[in-house]
Amino acid sequence: MRLDLTVALPSYREAANLARILPRLHDVLGPTGLRYELLVIDTPSALDETPALCREYLARHVCRAGGLEYGNAVRTGIREALGQYVVFMDADGSHPPEFVVKMLERRFDADIVVASRYVAGGGSDNGLALRAMSRLLNWSYGAVLGIKCRDVSNSFRLYQLELLKGLNLRCNDFDIVEEILMKSFMASKNLRLCEIPFKFLRREEGTSKRNLSKFVYSYVVTLFRLLALRLTA
Repeated sequence: MRLDLTVALPSYREAANLARILPRLHDVLGPTGLRYELLVIDTPSALDETPALCREYLARHVCRAGGLEYGNAVRTGIREALGQYVVFMDADGSHPPEFVVKMLERRFDADIVVASRYVAGGGSDNGLALRAMSRLLNWSYGAVLGIKCRDVSNSFRLYQLELLKGLNLRCNDFDIVEEILMKSFMASKNLRLCEIPFKFLRREEGTSKRNLSKFVYSYVVTLFRLLALRLTA
């Protein structure tokens, strides 16, 4: 059955946060009248109480195929989603469920709606060094790869699902977030992208799954890999 919306949440031992996020998503999406599903993309085999929480809060639980990496979770989410639109959001509490409604308000104006830290009114509560590094990396990706977006690295986005299904996504780590934008612009000269102001919050429970040194290394390697792909396309 085709739905209006899928909210996809890649998850890695996030049971404590999902217990708060899933009911909040129902609270904000129920009044919209949309036919929606909450899709939790877990590890290849469950490592905590996530399956039980999904049953309790009426979310669909799937295990990612291909390995633990974030990129595999995204590809699994794209393959499994049943909505005309899909929102990808973190399961750690850094992406507030209430913001999904703001993104939905712009779905008819754009193929991709980005929750952007780098437009007027946006921001982040990360430390100064992290914010500076993030801005530099985002600027580099936009300038080198021709991505017309100020915040290329925030995964909190709304997409038309058919757009995502038409992309051949190969990245395995968090770099798949930039790959999606680059390949979307390559696939459509008339791509409509909208950025709306967003304040990034630190995760609510637990520790981040992102290793900073691996994060930066992955960005640099992916920048050159995606540039090579763009130049040979």
